[in-house]
Amino acid sequence: MATVRSAGINVRIEKFFFTVAAGPDVSTAVRDTMALFNVEDAGIWPDGAGVAELSIGSLLVASSVSFENSTVRVKVTISFWRQELIPEVFFEDACRPLPPNAGKSGTEDAVGLIRRLVQLNIFKLMHKITGINPGPWGILRGVRPTKIIHRLLDQGLTRPEIIKKLLEDYALETDKAQLVTDIAIHQRSIIANPDNPAVPGKISIYVGVPYCPSRCLYCSFPAYVLPERREQLDAFLRAIKRDIESATQLIAKHNLLVESIYVGGGTPTSLAAADLATLLDLIRKGFFRSSTKEFTVEAGRPDSINDEKIDVLRRYGVNRVSINPQTMQDKTLKQIGRRHTVQDIIDVFGKIRHSGIPIINMDVIAGLPGETQADMEDTMRQIAAMNPENITVHTLALKRGSLLKASLLSGTIAGQVLPDEQTTQAMLRIAAAWVSKMDMHPYYLYRQKYMTGNLENIGYARPDTDCLYNIQIMEERQTIIGIGPAAGTKAVNQSNWRLQSCYNAKDVVSYIKNLDIYLNERNALLSRLYGDHEED
Repeated sequence: MATVRSAGINVRIEKFFFTVAAGPDVSTAVRDTMALFNVEDAGIWPDGAGVAELSIGSLLVASSVSFENSTVRVKVTISFWRQELIPEVFFEDACRPLPPNAGKSGTEDAVGLIRRLVQLNIFKLMHKITGINPGPWGILRGVRPTKIIHRLLDQGLTRPEIIKKLLEDYALETDKAQLVTDIAIHQRSIIANPDNPAVPGKISIYVGVPYCPSRCLYCSFPAYVLPERREQLDAFLRAIKRDIESATQLIAKHNLLVESIYVGGGTPTSLAAADLATLLDLIRKGFFRSSTKEFTVEAGRPDSINDEKIDVLRRYGVNRVSINPQTMQDKTLKQIGRRHTVQDIIDVFGKIRHSGIPIINMDVIAGLPGETQADMEDTMRQIAAMNPENITVHTLALKRGSLLKASLLSGTIAGQVLPDEQTTQAMLRIAAAWVSKMDMHPYYLYRQKYMTGNLENIGYARPDTDCLYNIQIMEERQTIIGIGPAAGTKAVNQSNWRLQSCYNAKDVVSYIKNLDIYLNERNALLSRLYGDHEED
């Protein structure tokens, strides 16, 4: 719900209607932008109905598109009634040249341009009408904003030109435009691009283990508590063994080079030490070659790891471990469903450091229930004292499927226990100040729906310790083979960055039951990409 505050007007806006105009379908663009202002979609405005039929508390959004020579003009009009039954009409239009070489190497086509101009016009109008700034990322809604920057860099735009474009065409705030541009420029030596041609056949591997010691309050990942019945776990282990062996055969068949391996989940270290050793042995024998620079295992939960498992990680050549405390406040750990203490985090970190594994990542979340700026300051102080090589700072996302979302909806947890947007933004600034003091740079960034304050997640790293897998999975310029439940295989054509994907079922039982189908889909996908069409 928003409130109209401009020009002395004070009307609470609960819903909006929109008209369907000739030309490209812009309904998603309208809905996505209005969602930034928390106004509910009431659907399509009836043909022939006049603005006089609008009720107080609702808006009507209308758009029109016209072409002249090689330009396109997009006009958006928003109409509503004051409480005094006085009509108000606001409009915004934008004219842009039609893009040359539309669709080539990911460039924006005419339909994409029209939809973006609809979003930009609505954003400007709603900002003017309500006085609300819904977030620093303007109209950008995608998970991977850096991909836009890479396309612009591919076209030869300079840093100032890109920042100017982000401000004018996407309504970003200056600090976010600079941040996302600088991260993309930093990544250019790592990802494939015109100045850094791809090595043929270089890929990465993701292996998903969908088990955790318990389910965290905020978690929406397809993860399960480790089954008590051994036969259930054995069925999963047999299936993932077949999955790994099939991927190993594909890699050999197509002469692929594995750059990075990432074992995530879930929490892979939830497995018993013997099972973890068996899994890592299969992974190392199948994928690890002289080309492999990085072998990551998530050991996110301190209550999932012990001395024996740490020795397993070391023995099989894991060179990057992620410990994800999310907070260094005992009160919050208990609130979010963690079965460990802050001291447990410190103890496990020390043991992994002592084992000789060279790179440790730690995750924190800004905006957790009940936390304050002082809590974030203390969390970052304690993490800085441990001195990890990487820190990933997340913004809390209220995802469907999470216990936190369900608890808020049911009233089990009161909404006011969540920090507001201003507090969460302040938490991110506190974290950024600490990582700067630790000589870390931002090296990857992604965003999610339903994030507090429409903000972002940022990975920071010390020099020469960037997580290669994190960069490649976000920028989508390298093929990644996915293994395990919920894993996706993304096949990238490096001549034009076109992407084709196939996905395994999230549910473990469905994954096991339908594994042959998923393996055949992956085999066909990679055979098409790497030139062998026998299996098509």
